Amino acid sequence: MKLSPLKLYQILTKKVGNLNWWPVDKKYHEKNSTDPRFEIIVGAVLTQNTAWSNVEKALLNLKSQKMLNLEKLANEDIKKLTKLIRPSGFFNQKAIRLKNISIYLKNKYNSNLDRFFIRDMNVIRKELLSLNGIGPETADSILLYAGNKPIFVVDAYTKRLCERIPIDTNISYNEIQKYFQKELAEKYQGEELIKAYKNLHAQIVIFAKKYCKKKPICKNCPIFKHCNFKEKSF
Repeated sequence: MKLSPLKLYQILTKKVGNLNWWPVDKKYHEKNSTDPRFEIIVGAVLTQNTAWSNVEKALLNLKSQKMLNLEKLANEDIKKLTKLIRPSGFFNQKAIRLKNISIYLKNKYNSNLDRFFIRDMNVIRKELLSLNGIGPETADSILLYAGNKPIFVVDAYTKRLCERIPIDTNISYNEIQKYFQKELAEKYQGEELIKAYKNLHAQIVIFAKKYCKKKPICKNCPIFKHCNFKEKSF
């Protein structure tokens, strides 16, 4: 039986539930009068090619220096920033990327994320992709979670799942994104659609870590009967 994006969302919602993702430290931002959306932007860069547990360590280091602040990060010494984000891996590259996007937002938008996000989603996406080190997954994570824009994020877990179900398209980033968005956008609109995109992306991550690993754990998998890969796993 073919597993559609909508059916997958329904199954994972029943199994995993609604997830309040992307996590931000609201108390930190209330205390320091900073914008929690900037933490999401930082996290989206830091999570490139690493586990979220490593990102959390880097974020804690930044918080300890009150560095989850756009202007402060833009002005910070690159060597200090590199040291603080070391737990996230690829820290030299990521430090440069964080500095670049911070300086860009400071200079072009006066550090005002409302001004940045109020515009058309496709215009913002094109702009993000023009920045060094910001690829589709990072750009779309920023758009969906920080900008609250209706766009589905495709990560390595989603690609793996799509290879195994499989879906009726090739597994390029853009094609997978279109495939998920087409059906979900027919079912949901407005804030409900944004919620669906956020939930499903997070649910796939949780699901893939528990069941759909590189070497899958098929026992008790909620989509076992829909998966073509199961025949190879026993």
